[in-house]
Amino acid sequence: MLMRQFSVLCATLITLGISSSILANEPTTINDAQAESVNKHSRIDKFKAFSGKTIQDLKVDANAAQPDEIKDPFQSVNRKIFVFNDYIDRHALRPIAVQYQAKIPAEVRGSYRDFRGNLAEPWNATNQVIQWKPKRALKTVGRFVINSITTLGLADPASRLGLDGEDESFGTTLGYYGVRSGPYLMVPFVGPSTLRDGFGFLVDSQASPQKYILDDYQGLYWGDWAVYAIDMRSSLLDVDRALQGDRYAAIRDAYLQRKRFVIAEKKGDSNDDVSFVDDDDSGVDNSSTSDSNTDNK
Repeated sequence: MLMRQFSVLCATLITLGISSSILANEPTTINDAQAESVNKHSRIDKFKAFSGKTIQDLKVDANAAQPDEIKDPFQSVNRKIFVFNDYIDRHALRPIAVQYQAKIPAEVRGSYRDFRGNLAEPWNATNQVIQWKPKRALKTVGRFVINSITTLGLADPASRLGLDGEDESFGTTLGYYGVRSGPYLMVPFVGPSTLRDGFGFLVDSQASPQKYILDDYQGLYWGDWAVYAIDMRSSLLDVDRALQGDRYAAIRDAYLQRKRFVIAEKKGDSNDDVSFVDDDDSGVDNSSTSDSNTDNK
């Protein structure tokens, strides 16, 4: 009997302990759920705010005159990529470019640039047709034919006949028609760009004749790109001395300024003010291309 009463007492105490534990933990469970709900709503609000800001950032028409927060909203990330690119440049690309310039004769380097430039002429002409510049496109085709037949593209006799070259890119063509540049971007291994020019670079790379000529020779294809990068870097060695202070900002503003000038020149507005002074800091470009075809007839 006594044993039975003792068993009942133990069962009662265990039941009360379990019940107390459940009741004690119930408010904590509710508080955790509430905290998780608050955190979830906070994350959603932050995402909405970031998405709204990003959409506005993508609509900018970046130029050197604008405040950093407008032309370069992703500056914190861009600067990290710049440090990465600069490390590769200092320890690999620039030393190779210095030796390339010192050891390879200027005539050979010039022939390589002429040859590669000649391969780009059909795409230059295509962009000029898109820009509705038929006369300019015919001159470019004439350059390509003359240089290819007479020197296989290794020299530029067409220039001596008055057929000067004019480099084109799809990003420039988009800018010619008023497509905004989007924010400034520092691209790994590539360097300064914008959202518009980055997209244009992808299109340009697909239009490269080397991509199809060397389709079965990937080693030669990427070797050509490597030589091109070294040759391009060697042509910029003198610029290194001119970069003082904040090199990132100097390169960014020079790139945006140059791109703005090139597009204005193609529109026939090169005599207009495309300096570092801009009355519209919002990035909205109100200019039109209505008079852009006056010199193409």
